[in-house]
Amino acid sequence: MKVAVLGAGAIGAYVGASLSRAGADVHLVARGPHLAALRERGVEVRSPRGDFTAHPHATDDPAEIGPVDHVFLGFKANAYAAAGPMVAPLLHERTTIIAAQNGIPWWYFHKLPGPFEGHRIESVDPDGAVTRALPVDRAIGCVVYAATEIESPGVVRHLEGTRFSIGEPGMTVSARCTEFADAMVAGGLKCPVEPDLRCDIWIKLMGNIAFNPLSALTRATMAGICRHAGTRKLVAQMMEETLEVAHRVGCYPEISVEKRLAGAERTGEHKTSTLQDLERGRPMELDVLLAAVVELADLTGAEVPTLRAITAVADLLNQQVVAAS
Repeated sequence: MKVAVLGAGAIGAYVGASLSRAGADVHLVARGPHLAALRERGVEVRSPRGDFTAHPHATDDPAEIGPVDHVFLGFKANAYAAAGPMVAPLLHERTTIIAAQNGIPWWYFHKLPGPFEGHRIESVDPDGAVTRALPVDRAIGCVVYAATEIESPGVVRHLEGTRFSIGEPGMTVSARCTEFADAMVAGGLKCPVEPDLRCDIWIKLMGNIAFNPLSALTRATMAGICRHAGTRKLVAQMMEETLEVAHRVGCYPEISVEKRLAGAERTGEHKTSTLQDLERGRPMELDVLLAAVVELADLTGAEVPTLRAITAVADLLNQQVVAAS
């Protein structure tokens, strides 16, 4: 099995290293000092489950790789629309695109029976730019439950979790999903193939939609937000509104707000990826987390006043980051 990892950062390099040590033909696409280290020393994974080093091919040019069976996207969703030139050299007629993203994916309504089947969500797929870059028929969804970070160029620190749930937009357990899942399991990861991945998407989004923007606005960790009575209540309100939108589009995640809050609090003094982006002066990934859910609320008539307010202030902060970059 031949796999290309576009955006071989913390998550991408961890997945690529795991697949490589199980025997898959893996190609990492990276840049800068990280790429130089990957070429020289391979991916060094440091993990409480055991350290290991893998030596997949690394490049900054996808054309060097040629067509692959699976493309794993490890970069943020706000870069998807511009990914077409990187993805195109990697495709043959059956290549899948596995998007390890937070939030609402561009393929959400693809093959989803009901009144919104085929509907395009403008905030995550503006003018269809993402669909043109990443055709929905190739898409396999992926919800990441692993936490990793780049400790130094070429070195990935695995903090916790090994689960990467995947699933077809059409809610089938396909051969292409099973093939990729088997390779992930052989590499030491958990990779359940979910008949309906959308429930996983909403359960994870309940946390991301609240903690990611609030952490950027307050500079607080997840545990810090949970300990403060006012922000804890705000998180609960945002989660309740998010669940209402999920129900309006036909998804009913089996988890309570309190259980989701308790799980986030157990994460401890963790900085969300959005806060880390802010601290590094990078644009924040807000459209797929916040704007998409507000857009779905408009589509379905759901009342989401708290989400609208946080979207407004977080968007203003993001505009300032973009202007300064």
